[in-house]
Amino acid sequence: MGRFREKLEVGEFVITGEVAPPRGNNCDRMLAEVKAYASVADAVNITDNQGATLHLSALAASRLTLDTGLVEPVFQQTCRDRNRLALESDLLAASTYGLENFLAVTGDNPHAGDHPQAKGVFDIDSTQLIRVACDLNEGHDMNGNPIDGATDFYVGAAAFPEAEPWDIQKRRIAGKIDAGARFFQTQACMDIEVFARRVLEIKDMGAHVIAGVLLLKSERTINFINNRLAGLMVSDSVAREIISAKDPYETSVRIAIEQAKVLFEVADGIHMMPLGDIETGVGILREAGVVSK
Repeated sequence: MGRFREKLEVGEFVITGEVAPPRGNNCDRMLAEVKAYASVADAVNITDNQGATLHLSALAASRLTLDTGLVEPVFQQTCRDRNRLALESDLLAASTYGLENFLAVTGDNPHAGDHPQAKGVFDIDSTQLIRVACDLNEGHDMNGNPIDGATDFYVGAAAFPEAEPWDIQKRRIAGKIDAGARFFQTQACMDIEVFARRVLEIKDMGAHVIAGVLLLKSERTINFINNRLAGLMVSDSVAREIISAKDPYETSVRIAIEQAKVLFEVADGIHMMPLGDIETGVGILREAGVVSK
């Protein structure tokens, strides 16, 4: 059992980060980011063609991250780019490579990415993919056929605690838990009061919650989120506070620290998303008292 799984299951607070594989085969920057996270993170998500844009395979990047011995990878798979056969096959490959932590996501529409002519597959959705991983853990494929060697994935999913209507979102979360998800990594926190209340509701449903904290660096970052990222919206009040500040960057850091302090009390972990500024992300966690200085 990996340390990430062990800590969550015994109730210890965890820190995760996020690394995008390179847009090519030069992995120097990615491995430098993995190293930067290693001082505070229990695991680092390896994204799968995030934003529907071309990157190195998440499977290869996860294996490279595991080989560093610095921090555990969370292997992500989207349902956008592969059918069920390919997804199952890659999960078996991941297990063969020694990968345990797995996050299933549906994936963004390819029309929003750098290959807008690509066809989205979406043969199955993320809830079905969670079940697929759990089926492989039980020694059979999604059709019930036995496999030669069971996997041992620690299965997680994405959640959107501030999405509306909440009762529909909550039913989706319940479906993912029923399918076998043991932990959720959430979209970024925007309204801390609403977010914290719903984190507690998810925990009451029987899953661990790793809450997303995003560094809203600038007006450009806010506009990108509001215009390009489906399901995520920076509130008008937060946007005004950052954009009108004398130093928007410092203001976004302060807001992230305040969020981290609250989430340290209610969530099972924090998923830090500093948009490439990992040193600042680590500093936010330290200033919030989540990790030691």
